[in-house]
Amino acid sequence: MSVTIKDIARVAGVSRGTVDRVLHNRGGVNAEVAAKVREIAEDLGFFPNRAGKVLAALKQPMTFACLLPSIGNPFFEDVIAGFRIAERELSDFGLSIDIKEVKSFDTETHVNAIRELQEKGYSALCITSVDVPQVRMALEKTIAGGIPVVCVNTDIPDCGRLCYIGPDYYHAGKTAAGLLSMISKDKQELLILTGSFNILGHNERIKGFLQGLKEKNVPFEIVETKESLDDDDLAFTVTTQALTMHRQINCIFIAAAGVEGACRAVTKLKREGLVKVLTFDDIPSTKKLVKKNIISFTLCQNPTQQGYQAIQKLFAYMIGNQKNPPTDSITNTIIKIRENIED
Repeated sequence: MSVTIKDIARVAGVSRGTVDRVLHNRGGVNAEVAAKVREIAEDLGFFPNRAGKVLAALKQPMTFACLLPSIGNPFFEDVIAGFRIAERELSDFGLSIDIKEVKSFDTETHVNAIRELQEKGYSALCITSVDVPQVRMALEKTIAGGIPVVCVNTDIPDCGRLCYIGPDYYHAGKTAAGLLSMISKDKQELLILTGSFNILGHNERIKGFLQGLKEKNVPFEIVETKESLDDDDLAFTVTTQALTMHRQINCIFIAAAGVEGACRAVTKLKREGLVKVLTFDDIPSTKKLVKKNIISFTLCQNPTQQGYQAIQKLFAYMIGNQKNPPTDSITNTIIKIRENIED
């Protein structure tokens, strides 16, 4: 049976009103008596009704909007799954989530999407977007209008957002370099394939990778750096062109999506085993390629947890009257090879 205020009052030898004032920090109670009441409440295992407190704090149900460049990119399915898990857990408190999906990293597309969400008057936003001045300005305007923003999966640090939830991309890039140095000390003739030059996370992965190679004394040359826009067909085209024009390429570092397309080019040109392919994340197509030894290793980042934490942190901030901004949360870098790809 749950412990009530009446039970605490009986044990403490005070009135229920006194207990209520102590537990809800209303003052007017002798400090010694207040300390005794709190100690008894803790000993008895008393917990105020969470749902009742939250619902009382909310004047109306909240709806968060989540903007993701997820059309055509299966990676974000797990981020969305994290959003939905948090939504189910918080649905009794009146929270619901709308997801706005866009394709590509086009600046105008993202700015228009942010403006649309602002105009609809959502309680708060979770954003995965490009780190460019136009997007930063759109987010600053949104935040100034009273709509808090959390960045999920990749950061936009200078826009006034509350916090960032996602991986340490620079660390992940250095980890990839460390693993490569264990495979080969030969000179690496690199094709770097990124999703977008305007995604901070993709750029940080590349910086970390190159710095890691330098620290490990692995000789390298960047033959080409290309955008895939997280599109497999474009990745296939640019990889085919690069491998055809530059036969010396012996390593492909894929900083984002487009993995299936790039590997399709490797197999079409019969370069399996001659070109090392280093990737991130473990979507189904990537798992198959790791099992076939076309990909040497892939580094994962727990996207479900990213989506889940983003919603939970925003909700806690909102019900706390927006007084305690949440801190950043960095997810672990997880190394996957053929032997543990299904773990």
